[in-house]
Amino acid sequence: MSVSFEADARLRIDKWLWCARFFKTRSLAAEAVDRGKVQVNGQACKNSREVKPGDTVVLEAHQQRWEVVVKGIAGLRGPAAVAQTLYAETEASEARRRQDAENRRLNVEPASQLQGRPTKRDRRQIDGVRG
Repeated sequence: MSVSFEADARLRIDKWLWCARFFKTRSLAAEAVDRGKVQVNGQACKNSREVKPGDTVVLEAHQQRWEVVVKGIAGLRGPAAVAQTLYAETEASEARRRQDAENRRLNVEPASQLQGRPTKRDRRQIDGVRG
């Protein structure tokens, strides 16, 4: 696997996000870009936008907001250890993600514990609360 740290190396943003392992598949990365969850150098972008080392990428993935600086370009998706060398997360982004994780741990969303349809017993309790 070849990783390029040269300033003239370029790669499509959707492929770079996939290679850097922010998304499990390239189609998920492309969908995030289409939905406006990814910005390059402060501007919304399309899948065809090429990134190069030195660009700043802001993305929302898996209930987290990342702000990273592109350090390298990989032609293929490789191991996680190699993927982590493709970017450097900013200090502010790391602190914000840690704080958000702590908030999610302390303030559990009540709906996150619900799974599937209510049972007959659950339905009776819901009806009892409603009156």
